[in-house]
Amino acid sequence: MYQPAPSALAAVTAWFEDNFQARGELGAAVSIWQNGVEILSLAQGYSDRGQSRSWDVATLAPVWSATKGPAAVCCLMALHAARLPIDCPVSEVWPEFAAGGKEGVSFAHLLSHTAGLCALDEPVSILNYEAVIAAIEHQRPLWEPGTKQGYHARTFGFLMDEIVRRITGADSLGAFFRETIGGPLGLDFWIGLPSAEHPRVASIYPGRISTAGNHQTFLKAFNTAGSLTQRTFSSPLGLNAVSDFNLPETWARGYASMGGVGSARGLSQFYAMLAQGGIWNGRVIVPAGILPLLSQTRSQAEDGVLCTPIAFAAGVMQDPLNTDPGLPPGKLRQHYGPSLKAFGHPGAGGCLAFADPENGLAFAYVMNQMEVGALPGSKSIGLIERLYAQGG
Repeated sequence: MYQPAPSALAAVTAWFEDNFQARGELGAAVSIWQNGVEILSLAQGYSDRGQSRSWDVATLAPVWSATKGPAAVCCLMALHAARLPIDCPVSEVWPEFAAGGKEGVSFAHLLSHTAGLCALDEPVSILNYEAVIAAIEHQRPLWEPGTKQGYHARTFGFLMDEIVRRITGADSLGAFFRETIGGPLGLDFWIGLPSAEHPRVASIYPGRISTAGNHQTFLKAFNTAGSLTQRTFSSPLGLNAVSDFNLPETWARGYASMGGVGSARGLSQFYAMLAQGGIWNGRVIVPAGILPLLSQTRSQAEDGVLCTPIAFAAGVMQDPLNTDPGLPPGKLRQHYGPSLKAFGHPGAGGCLAFADPENGLAFAYVMNQMEVGALPGSKSIGLIERLYAQGG
């Protein structure tokens, strides 16, 4: 097991602090756990551009698609409780879903983003849950399920939410998360933020588009009308401005794709529990049978929406492996560290969280000055590189 040395944690701290000097950070926090103990907690900067509120370890922030990791685990817990394998057709619990030629679409297709339901033909509002679910029911897959991969940026949350509601009877996935995971762990993370917590939320600000970086193919597709990328990120309609996620009503709605709000410590503790085999303080939070599903890659491909190689386990991302025989074997990138079993999820603008069960590690980084792109940037990647620099 890799144990980060004091020098590695010092290097993480130095990079974090330099983010504010050299990489445009405004307010941010990092939380790293190992074997169920927080080994590093950093918080610095401001919750708003006016610098009226300092950022501390209790500051909450919207984490965008980093919500998908907890949402996927909720779906897997519901399936486990109902004794349904993930290769089972979704229509087993959601009969109306079978319309539009989706009889053979399985939970595994949804969790691996291979179902072909990343964009909806019906122009429905993201504010109308029932209308979105009806549109999903009517939708024909955009490709034969299982043959292609395309990140379900927005629809993923509605799919997970409806499955959890149908199996468990919960009012929402967010309510189920709080009852089964967030409450028992005392997590400073919510999918549907209570009004009492609203004063702690930082304001978030959009990134500045630059010609530099590795996101140009994605950004071109994102800004091309009618492209799969553009359709995916605008379906369902609404909540397309960053400023929409500074609204209390958005925090409260609990969008399971992108509506999570929490602290770095809260999000990292969630993954620390998973890195501990789903057990916390002697209590089983996530059944052991679910854990392998989070570490086993189900799909790796040039993602049709994100325009780069992406690997998915069951609802969580992993680092894709090199498949070019002319290059050394191993990971194409290390957003989740060097372990092949590590998994997690980024959020738009640069936030990132993951579990490394092989080494008992968990990591989360949240901030309010976003970067451009759907995948992590230098601010968080630099932290991870330094965390593992002495581990090979």
